[in-house]
Amino acid sequence: MFDESIVGHGEIRKRLLGRVNSDKLYGSLLFAGPDAIGKRRVALELAQRELCFKRTACGYCEGCKIFKTDPLPKEFPNMLRIAPEGKAGIIKVDAIRGDELVEGGVIMWAHQAAPPGCHRWIVIEDAHRLGKSSANMLLKTLEEPPPGTFFLLLTHRPESVLPTIRSRSERIAFGPLSATEIRKIAFARGWDESELDAWAAVSNGTLKYLEKEAFERACSQIDAWISMLEGVPFYSVSESLLPDKSSELAQSQQVTMALEHLLIALDERARIQSGLPGRLPQWSARLGALVNKQIDTQNGYKYTLEAMRALTRNVTPESLLRKISLALS
Repeated sequence: MFDESIVGHGEIRKRLLGRVNSDKLYGSLLFAGPDAIGKRRVALELAQRELCFKRTACGYCEGCKIFKTDPLPKEFPNMLRIAPEGKAGIIKVDAIRGDELVEGGVIMWAHQAAPPGCHRWIVIEDAHRLGKSSANMLLKTLEEPPPGTFFLLLTHRPESVLPTIRSRSERIAFGPLSATEIRKIAFARGWDESELDAWAAVSNGTLKYLEKEAFERACSQIDAWISMLEGVPFYSVSESLLPDKSSELAQSQQVTMALEHLLIALDERARIQSGLPGRLPQWSARLGALVNKQIDTQNGYKYTLEAMRALTRNVTPESLLRKISLALS
């Protein structure tokens, strides 16, 4: 009854399937856990099983294959996906009322009859990027979804999801993948044994850097932040931190990732400072040498977290990153 190509989260998937089969699934679920650990694939599996020719999410039949196309469709016979778009990377009102997504909007789609033997699944990716107006438009339907309709809200920043949304959703907590699970996935994607330790250290139980280009960019950003902690001027290393205009990722998402890499560097330094073994062998020596250097990590954490919350307001990336680099000095 499960797609064998999906690795991890076995207990959660069994629990969700049991509740679907017993008609005890809550109408709005908040899938919360680290970024890139498979929350979306678990959400897709719920709808995939219903369209599978064998009704098992076999992963091989024509019904299953539509859930594995790239790019992934926004609309399936029994599922609708809503995701942030544009440079701001937010979910706009137009995506909810239908001007840019489906005729009649999400709410009307939710009230339509599902295909025979199916439910209606509405997946909201990066739910913390729902604009206030968009969220308010959804509130009533989230609170009382039509029979057979389920909202699956996915987020790696549940604290940033509007309280009115959180209060109307049941939280399903996802943890990082185990070392065995991520190694299995990495091998299947062509990673060599000699590369795995460095990749696993940066990935920390996620699949965020499964593409080698993404991993190399993450490493270059961590390296840039460490260089600034060592005293290198911002302008000398800022190129790797600034958004890539040719990327499909929204500018705000790219800046968020750059800030997350600063937090990784600061956390590793604090770990070494407290006498614990480092988790990032490729940078442990450099960060260890910074243990006794006067660095304002308190303001570094403070401004970084504030910046991550403010990114939906179209802030200027360079000035924001420069401010944080100055806060560390």
